[in-house]
Amino acid sequence: MSLPRVIGTLCLVLVAGAGMVTAQSSKNETHLRTASGQVTDKSDEPAPGSVVFLKNLRTNAVSSRFADKDGNYRFSGLDPNADYELHAEMGDMQSPVKTMFSLDSRKEMTLNLKLDKKKSTK
Repeated sequence: MSLPRVIGTLCLVLVAGAGMVTAQSSKNETHLRTASGQVTDKSDEPAPGSVVFLKNLRTNAVSSRFADKDGNYRFSGLDPNADYELHAEMGDMQSPVKTMFSLDSRKEMTLNLKLDKKKSTK
């Protein structure tokens, strides 16, 4: 095999390999999940500044976000193979816990949370 042909073949192999790595990265990124929604109070008004807690039930890691001025929150980059629990708190009020199950294949989950009961004093 001539040197130009060997170099050409190596270039094709490198380009194909780079394409596979890019495809794999894109594939992994598209499998991540997002949870978002709105936090409202008892009268269905947005609850800006409320805190939304997200707990990974596999690792027990807890993340939190403040709801924006319209009561909206968002968690992205979530593991599709883990179950999560979400709830919101503001002052002495909290929302019921909602669960995101790994068996639910939706990548974008909308979970609205309503502050409707007193915080438990465990």
